[in-house]
Amino acid sequence: MPRSSLPILIAPSILSADFGKINLEIATIDTESDLIHVDIMDGHFVPNITFGPGQVGTMRAKKPFDVHLMIENPDQYLKDFADGVMKAVGAELYAQSYLVVHQETTKHLHRTIQMIKALGMKAGVALNPATPWNMVEVVLDDVDMVLCMTVNPGFGGQKFIESVMPKVAKLRELRPKLNIEVDGGINGETARVALEAGANILVAGNYVFSAEDRTHAIQGLRA
Repeated sequence: MPRSSLPILIAPSILSADFGKINLEIATIDTESDLIHVDIMDGHFVPNITFGPGQVGTMRAKKPFDVHLMIENPDQYLKDFADGVMKAVGAELYAQSYLVVHQETTKHLHRTIQMIKALGMKAGVALNPATPWNMVEVVLDDVDMVLCMTVNPGFGGQKFIESVMPKVAKLRELRPKLNIEVDGGINGETARVALEAGANILVAGNYVFSAEDRTHAIQGLRA
């Protein structure tokens, strides 16, 4: 399967940023990035805890948010996180921002997607590495993005799981115009692998935030 014809978008993950000065960190990547990837972890679905809705609301960015909800019972918190995104980016960018839920955490995935859209945000669904692509087959026409995890979620800095690439390729074959995102272990080398498989949105945390020149690092992922 050839590369996607869609634009390559870069979504730096602030999971790798300094939480103590998060808005200064966002400012260093705001200009060059396309989305700001915000990992929400609850200590239950994944073994880590990050931001709550109130903390999201204190963030400030000039690019849309890509809010990845790695949490149990996401339906209970959709509006709270949507409100936080509205405060963070304003009404115009809010409508371009994503709320992404995991297929593994939702009892009624179609309903959850409709709830996100009713809030006026774009809807995404994420799949863990071991979850097959066909678990989201019935909602592919309803979502704005599918996120294929290329590490097991919970922590940054993990090694890229290349065996996820056939899943990416299958989704691209089925939906040539669907945004397909990969998250985990993305660097200059693995970015090429993901793009060749058909991904068009790359989430990169350590690779961007550990770089001496973050702008250059982001630009390099588009090559």
